Amino acid sequence: MAKEASFDIVSTVDMQEVDNAFQQAKKEISQRYDLKDSGADITLDKAKGQVTVSAPADFVAKQVMDVFGSKLIKRGIALTALTWGDPVAATGGSVRRTGTIINGIDKETASKISKDIRNTKLKVKVQIEGDKLRVTSGSRDTLQEVIAFVKGQDYGQPLQFTNYR
Repeated sequence: MAKEASFDIVSTVDMQEVDNAFQQAKKEISQRYDLKDSGADITLDKAKGQVTVSAPADFVAKQVMDVFGSKLIKRGIALTALTWGDPVAATGGSVRRTGTIINGIDKETASKISKDIRNTKLKVKVQIEGDKLRVTSGSRDTLQEVIAFVKGQDYGQPLQFTNYR
């Protein structure tokens, strides 16, 4: 009769939505009066999960990044799903910035989440399974408390709660 309830904590990004946001940003960059003839460009490598912004100056690169960020937000993707690298000097005095899309929870973050959940002293069991965490308990109310707790923390990436059973 004592059936265990569980859910998974995952961090996934819908690459189709990223591609849609990329297409919209590329279109806006080609049409916006301050970016149209600036030489700014944005590219997306879906296989690697990387976005590259090339611009004549760091200021213009930040504008392109802001345009792309606004399109991501409109598509329901958190900005924490994208980490930008430092500006790198490119040919002709231009600047290149590369952003990586975070997909999955790395071991360090997973162990930090697991440790934080255990420190709440709730009666739950946390297992790290690859790039996700499974949380099990006898009480669904306890699982709801864990979800509320994890939502209140900042782990530097968006987290979703799936397979709630």
